Amino acid sequence: MLSQKSWKTPHNFLIIVSIIVPIAFSSWMALLNNFVIEKANFDGSDIGILQSVREIPGFLAFTAIFLLAFIREQRFMLLSLAMLTLGVALTGFFPSFLGLMLTTLLMSVGFHYFETLKQSLSLQWLDKDEAPEMLGKLISVGALASLFTYGILWLCLEQFQLDYKWVYLLFGGVGFVLLVWIAFAFPMFESHTQQTTKLVLRKRYWLYYALTFMSGARRQIFTVFAGFLLVEKFGYSAADITLLFLLNYLFNFLFAKRIGRFIGQVGERKALIFEYVGLIGVFVGYAFVESSEWAAALYIIDHLFFALALAIKTYFQKIADPADMASTAGVSFTINHIAAVVIPAAFGIIWLTSPSFVFLAGAVMAGMSLVLSFNIPAKPSENNEVNVLSWR
Repeated sequence: MLSQKSWKTPHNFLIIVSIIVPIAFSSWMALLNNFVIEKANFDGSDIGILQSVREIPGFLAFTAIFLLAFIREQRFMLLSLAMLTLGVALTGFFPSFLGLMLTTLLMSVGFHYFETLKQSLSLQWLDKDEAPEMLGKLISVGALASLFTYGILWLCLEQFQLDYKWVYLLFGGVGFVLLVWIAFAFPMFESHTQQTTKLVLRKRYWLYYALTFMSGARRQIFTVFAGFLLVEKFGYSAADITLLFLLNYLFNFLFAKRIGRFIGQVGERKALIFEYVGLIGVFVGYAFVESSEWAAALYIIDHLFFALALAIKTYFQKIADPADMASTAGVSFTINHIAAVVIPAAFGIIWLTSPSFVFLAGAVMAGMSLVLSFNIPAKPSENNEVNVLSWR
């Protein structure tokens, strides 16, 4: 007979915290483009600056390792979720350039610290054999939470016609209440390996760093400009964007766990090659699309490909010293956001002249990632981090 406390496991903790971010952050993202255009009169340059500000905490994610000398990872994660949910709840009350900068910064600090700590704890708590499928399951659970979030969000906008500030308050508040319950319901879990509490940069991780850097640069094209294209060029409403997100997360719910299993079967090298070839086609499509329906289709395909990016994490888990997980999670998020701080603002200016060039640049970035992916060994491990044959 199962104990009443048997469900209070690290796996279930990861699953439940994976629900909070879709509730808070996904609603923030879904409303953002319409909110800044309709309420704050943003143009392409303004949204680029806002997104650059949003990425600054990601660039500073390495600072998490210094804070871990004073606070446990799990407790730090909960504090980060508090900042995320409160930042979202306050967003609708400050529809100005300065107001959005401040609430975005609060939300983003919480989000990026959370993602850094979630990656660290996931790779510590999960076995190498189960990690790809379990990480896929976490994406699937998050996608299911997003489906409910976007369904309710659509009702709030289309049926009840709630003002943006009440919608933001609703979803940020629900996320915060769920966070409080988790904080009291779960114990503090112990890690199997004592984590290094200083910055770690190792030469043998160079391919992981390079893949992470390119992923961050490429991701900005999708995160910042793909949705903005749908609103600015094709006139999609907030309800339309919400329906697109519903479709995105429906696919993630149905396929993310299978994608994780697929990565476990074919290996990280083949999975990433497949992803980058597909993304090249998607970004070229964005550059020249003239149909709102095809633009929506590209948006959905683009989102689905991103689930394959978890192969970068499982590649690192296989090659890394277990004691490096926390430190490298912070370093990798900083590397991921080096380009992310610059690209939104710089490309926002380019957008004013040529939106197509922004997406063609994304295709070039995907091509560079494809070249890097050929360097991953068929069976990566410690002392087998890079495919030696690729350098002959």
